Amino acid sequence: MAKKVNKEWEDFFPALAELEREKGISEQAFLETLSNALASAYKKQADIDASGTVEVRLDPEKGSIRYFMHRVVVDDEKEELEDGEIYLEDARLIKKNIKAGEELVEEFVPLNFSRIAAQTARQVIFQKLHEMERDNTINEFSDKEGELMSGLVRKVDMRNVYIEIGKGQIEGVMLPQDQVPGERYNAGDRIKVFVKRVRSGGRNAQVLVSRAAPGLVKRLFEEEVPEIKQGTVLIKSVSREAGRRTKIAIASQDPRVDAVGACVGNKGARVNAVVQELGGEKIDIILWSENPLEFIAKSLSPATVVSVTQVGEKAAIAVVPDEKLSLAIGRDGQNARLAARLTGWKIDVKSESAAEKLDLGLTPAEETTDAENFDTPAEEEPVSSPEGTEE
Repeated sequence: MAKKVNKEWEDFFPALAELEREKGISEQAFLETLSNALASAYKKQADIDASGTVEVRLDPEKGSIRYFMHRVVVDDEKEELEDGEIYLEDARLIKKNIKAGEELVEEFVPLNFSRIAAQTARQVIFQKLHEMERDNTINEFSDKEGELMSGLVRKVDMRNVYIEIGKGQIEGVMLPQDQVPGERYNAGDRIKVFVKRVRSGGRNAQVLVSRAAPGLVKRLFEEEVPEIKQGTVLIKSVSREAGRRTKIAIASQDPRVDAVGACVGNKGARVNAVVQELGGEKIDIILWSENPLEFIAKSLSPATVVSVTQVGEKAAIAVVPDEKLSLAIGRDGQNARLAARLTGWKIDVKSESAAEKLDLGLTPAEETTDAENFDTPAEEEPVSSPEGTEE
């Protein structure tokens, strides 16, 4: 006969469905966890004569909790009982026909199951609950690293921003280094974030999200430009200083498709949509080239580049007109720095007059690219976001 559930637990079963709905934890998994927790708690405070394996059966339909003791029957000749054993003679007082070697399962009422034991059980339950939430988070987001997601800002403290993402069950954390300087985040704001990674540590799992990662710009362009999503236009590389400027290198897989035009859109609609999402951040769209020296020249745009000379392994000197030197280097070196990250080369930018004084002496054609060899004049690339051609 099912035993009535203790008053402390009478609200538990009606809450199971709500728990599954809110936390995404299956009722069956939670019942198993609860059974183990109650069994463990009772075992700790049970009398030594009641030693054995405790099983707790929960029936949410009947609202009942039943306790069973599992023990192995041993011959009466055995000198000393081990944990989980019972003598045959004692076992037959409970079940007449039982034999040595069989398992005796006996239902009992835990009269001494104190509040302390129940509290211990709840502590174990909450621990398992955290573990389940962590596992659910990892399972749900393990394949979403590198993806773009929309979220609702839930809370902002002095350092971190907490964002509700996914189905509203998961909280993403945006650390200070992943926030864009100058951007303000307020509770209730809906923003787009880049999922950097899912971090599992200790009892919790964290979904680390970013607004400053270069990957955010890449995903935004994929969202706005069908040719990128279809694979006709490829994003070859992205370099970014969040809140200030981004350079994005693209290439067309189809000679009939203008990669730059596809990214810019009609009257700049596509690139402007990305710029607006980034709060006005300047974006340079650069046509990628298989020739690394030509690519370097394009990456330094909006400055005009006279020539690029390789001076070592992935190291080059770019020569620009004297009046374009400051534009090529950029404020605080930003333009040259972003170009170096975009191309993966170390770039030393020099004016024409400085290059003449140095007399570098590196003239072989295979080591030098000049403006006359470019497929498109340097000043026409990249296409930038509005007001994006000047620092």
